[in-house]
Amino acid sequence: MSKLDRLIDNKVVQNISVWIFIYLIGLVSIQSDNVVLSAFLGVIFLAVPVYIHNLKILPLFFSNRKWLGLVLFILNIAVFTCVGLYFLSDALDHFEWRMVYNMIGILILVLFVSSALKVASDSFTRRQQEKDAELKLLKAQLNPHFLFNTLNNLYGLSVVKSDKLPNLMLKLSDLLRYSLYDTKDKFVPLEKEITYLENYMSLENIRLEDKTNIEFTKNGTTTNKVIAPMLLIVFVENAFKHIGNNKDQESLVHVDLAIEAGVLKFKCTNSFDPLSKKVTNMEKGKSGIGLQNAKKRLSLIYPEQHELRIQEQDAIFNVDLTLQLV
Repeated sequence: MSKLDRLIDNKVVQNISVWIFIYLIGLVSIQSDNVVLSAFLGVIFLAVPVYIHNLKILPLFFSNRKWLGLVLFILNIAVFTCVGLYFLSDALDHFEWRMVYNMIGILILVLFVSSALKVASDSFTRRQQEKDAELKLLKAQLNPHFLFNTLNNLYGLSVVKSDKLPNLMLKLSDLLRYSLYDTKDKFVPLEKEITYLENYMSLENIRLEDKTNIEFTKNGTTTNKVIAPMLLIVFVENAFKHIGNNKDQESLVHVDLAIEAGVLKFKCTNSFDPLSKKVTNMEKGKSGIGLQNAKKRLSLIYPEQHELRIQEQDAIFNVDLTLQLV
């Protein structure tokens, strides 16, 4: 990104540019003995209700508290109408009712314009973040280290002519097909995401050779439910990457998934060695993407529709995700 692009994307620069533009409009439209000072004071006066509206009130209209947003919107206009009239009538030494209508009209116009600019700016930023998240998803779709270990284990099974080999080869094929071809859409059937988790854990079970207590449980119906692709696998991969042993407990990875009334409850638990250096990187996941990218995707795709809790306690790493399905 060039310096010019960074300058254009800088929100401080954007805000300053807008207010300079409004100030210039004030210079040519305000009739006063001191136009420069009047235009400057006008900008300061309008800036306060605008930032109160954009930062505190506007987000309420995109949540479940729209009525509160409407009440605060009206209150914001009423308060600053009174403030503006107080100073304006004092400066002009008289009061007229048309000043009230003009003040209310100006505030409503400015707030609507500022809202439109804020929504457009946030929409553009969100699309850029989604593209960035999609790029990271593509980078995370195929873990060469996992594939290398899996192929080595499958080769070992082929040497001893194990009966497990055909089924495991099919699981690997399904896993790669889903990872490379079925994740191009914004949402995928929940059944496919769950199958992907099952296949992945089956192959990890081969790698660990029954040295780890691995469990996957699911409850509820997944029919006609969709989810963002490869959203849950990040937590499971992270669990297997940082799995560890200690003297007091067995090494484990447990995944529990339940769907009820359109709400998905996902829990991933793994043991780790508290003395291991890997513990400091538990939330980075593979290639530095891991949980941080999952958090970003959740905030972009499921705003106000998810709750994510991550905890470490007694050498156990827990991820609890509650998600309102589409």
